[in-house]
Amino acid sequence: QIHLVESGGGLVQPGGSLTLSCTADRRSFEVFLVGWYRQVPGRERELVASISSEGRTKYADFVNGRFTIFRDNAKNTGYLQMNNLQPEDTAVYYCNLGLTWWGQGTPVSVSL
Repeated sequence: QIHLVESGGGLVQPGGSLTLSCTADRRSFEVFLVGWYRQVPGRERELVASISSEGRTKYADFVNGRFTIFRDNAKNTGYLQMNNLQPEDTAVYYCNLGLTWWGQGTPVSVSL
């Protein structure tokens, strides 16, 4: 079992930025795919971005160059840097490790 702790969510105005982090409690973090997902009430959880153990990244179309996913294996931590946030980005953001383990979720709210 791997536990993931997320942080970094909050309330921002449109056009603002946030950086989410997700820290695992095991050093084996480095071998796993890291993914960030988001979910709003009444809708399915959707993939935002992922980064492989080799550093290959993948983004959802709606990211449109605004977000960057990266990882620091020495810190067992994955990150999602989000710029130019818009109201439609409002959701609970979850990190995932190895398509198996989930963080507790961190809320992101974008409004005036």
